[in-house]
Parts: sequence; C-alpha cells; structure tokens
Amino acid sequence: MTTPRRRSVRPWAVLGLLAALLTGCGIRSTQVPTDFGPAPSRAPCALSGDISTQTSGGVPVQVFLLCSAQLVPVDRSVSIPTGTAEGARRVLVAQGLLDELAETPSTAELLAGYATDVRGGMTVSGPHDKDPEDTLRLSTPPDDLTRFSLAQIVCTFANSAAAQDDGSVILGGPGTDPLNRYECTPEVRASPGTETPPSTSADS
Repeated sequence: MTTPRRRSVRPWAVLGLLAALLTGCGIRSTQVPTDFGPAPSRAPCALSGDISTQTSGGVPVQVFLLCSAQLVPVDRSVSIPTGTAEGARRVLVAQGLLDELAETPSTAELLAGYATDVRGGMTVSGPHDKDPEDTLRLSTPPDDLTRFSLAQIVCTFANSAAAQDDGSVILGGPGTDPLNRYECTPEVRASPGTETPPSTSADS
C-alpha cells in the first residue's frame, strides 16, 4: 500500500494568494514601512490665536524671535507717554523693543519653538553730537553681539518707528564707537545664523 505524497506549498504561491485577497478587499499592498511614530503635537512656530501674544496695552509693535532657525515676527506692545517728541519717541520705542526681545517667550511660544538670543540689561540712547539725527547707540557695541542677536535687533528696529524712512537703522555702540547703517533683508530673516545684516558706514 503506497502512502500519498504531501504536496509542498510554495512560498511564492502563498504570496500571490495574499496579494489577490488584499486587492479584492480594496487594500493595496505596500513594501514601504508605514509606522512613522506618533504625529507631533504642534507644528513648529504655530501659535493658537488666543494666546499668541504678550500684549498688554500700549503701542502695538512686532519683535522678531528665533524659531526653526529663522526670524519670525510676533506681536508685542510698548508704552510711550502721550505727547513725546519724535526724537525721544524713537529712542523710547527702541528701548521698549529691546526689553521685549530680552523677555523670555511665553509658555505657548516656548512650546511652539520660539526663543531669543537678546540678553537683558541692554540700553539704547539717541545720537551724540555730530551723529546723524536718527542714530541709536546701544550700550553693547553691535560688533560684540552674536549674529542671532544682531539680526533680531536690526530686523525688529527696521520694522518699527525706530527705523529711518527707508527701513534702515543706524546703530553704534557707546562713546565714540563707529556708526553703521544696517538693513534687514529676506536672506537675514531666513538664515540669521549664517547671514549678517548688510551694513555700510554712517559716520559723518
């Protein structure tokens, strides 16, 4: 009496059968892994509309913070006394902007990836004798600032009442430090870590 042979099931036949079943169920087979882990809880630099600012009255302004290696504007406010003369107003706005840049971002901003490289304690004053009338002199010379910090300050000033009519800003350090006219360009806003604000001499 002979024993019937068992037929071996070939692996390629099983794969073909599974593929046919999956196709019949409307599910397409794939050779690419699809487990990419959990989705991020919040997109970088995305702020919810009701908690995206730290404004508390005063004159609305914008400051540039760092986020995803770029400069991103956020809303703030500075207090300016009514009736302040134009020259004094420019300095007060600049000081208010510096103070806002030095503030730690809000909890919502920190969660969204915002940061600042501007350190507290920096002050700004108006022009010295023979300086151009729109000069702003920082207590820390611009050359001593980090690239990120200088980019934040230049772009924030250039987008405010502290800027000249053409959007440039004249900055210098204390004493008789040389003056330079700085510009905030799209390249600086996109890559503040590698692009330095363009500048030209503004000495009289």
